[in-house]
Amino acid sequence: MLPNKEGQHVPDVTFKTRKDDEWADVTTAQLFNGKAVVVFSLPGAYTPTCSSTHLPRFNELANTLKANGVDDVVCMSVNDAFVMNEWGKAQEAENITLIPDGNGKFTEGMGMLVDKSALGFGKRSWRYSMLVKDGVVTKMFIEPERDGDPFEVSDADTMLQYISPQAKAPVPITIFTKPGCPFCAKAKSMLDAANLHYEEVILSHGITSRTLQAVAGAATAPQVFTGGEKIGGSEALEAWLQKKAA
Repeated sequence: MLPNKEGQHVPDVTFKTRKDDEWADVTTAQLFNGKAVVVFSLPGAYTPTCSSTHLPRFNELANTLKANGVDDVVCMSVNDAFVMNEWGKAQEAENITLIPDGNGKFTEGMGMLVDKSALGFGKRSWRYSMLVKDGVVTKMFIEPERDGDPFEVSDADTMLQYISPQAKAPVPITIFTKPGCPFCAKAKSMLDAANLHYEEVILSHGITSRTLQAVAGAATAPQVFTGGEKIGGSEALEAWLQKKAA
């Protein structure tokens, strides 16, 4: 049975990371001392659930977690520094800190090192998340022990609900743009000024005006959507932002 380490100090480990193409040691003391840190640990970079859901949602909610008393959000995996850095770039995970537990020492100390040899992975981390305050684990969400890769309780929304039940997750925003479009640039500037994170979909050979017409009912860019709601072009966005600020 995987142990719950609530009330205990995290293991004392030095991680081998890479920064600016140089090796850089990072200790658990640097990560956790005097801070409130959310950690989520997963079986491996580039794996399906980790890439499609676990990391992206923590990256989306990181600023909300930080607005509710969290100093940092750390993604941990038994992978080397090169893999973790490249995965972070591919995921555009600018809001979280990716830490490579390459030798599995931290994961082993947490009692979460499991054998994934059947998948060709060797020793990897079981999927879990935790809140660490000044180096002490105050809450752990450990996935149920069964075959496969369960993902039920270690997600970002569960952690946010635990830390601040009243907190509201940011509504996702997507903007369709065309290269060189001044109205698109204006719309993005307005979103940036409002400190609203958005995903940009650039019309190109793969995503055309026909696609935009099918999705938005309009062939002109920009077209902005939020939480399943169509806002429209730059003028509609300006009106929406003014209403939101009122």
